[in-house]
Amino acid sequence: MSTKIKGDSNILYIYDGSDYAPIMCLTSNTLSESRNIIESQTKCDPGEIKKLSGSYTYTIDFEGEMVEYDNGNKSWEYLHQQLMITGTEVDWKIDTADPNNNESRDFYGTAILSELSLDASAGDELVTFSGTLEGSGLISITDPHD
Repeated sequence: MSTKIKGDSNILYIYDGSDYAPIMCLTSNTLSESRNIIESQTKCDPGEIKKLSGSYTYTIDFEGEMVEYDNGNKSWEYLHQQLMITGTEVDWKIDTADPNNNESRDFYGTAILSELSLDASAGDELVTFSGTLEGSGLISITDPHD
């Protein structure tokens, strides 16, 4: 029987040069992969469209609540200063741990932070942020830092 995994056990981490640390107080993160399709139609096969596999890409979108820096976790300020301003590539990890049976399958990759926004509404609203990591290369199940 398969075990369902709750979304709150799927955590996005970024590598800071010495260890992976979670992006603080995320409310959601999404991994989207896509493959371009190359279409070809020739006189050799009239009326037929052949499709070939093209380039691969992925994005990771995330949202969270802004909090102050805490215990080595990565806050909005870290994302802004260390990744967005510098344009530095970052290694990331998504931990898909199942807290019910301590099994996990982690995914790893390298990306560039292409979008980062901050939303500070008036009234009884918390400050939130969102961002997008644009993948560079392939996703792996092997930690490049082991």
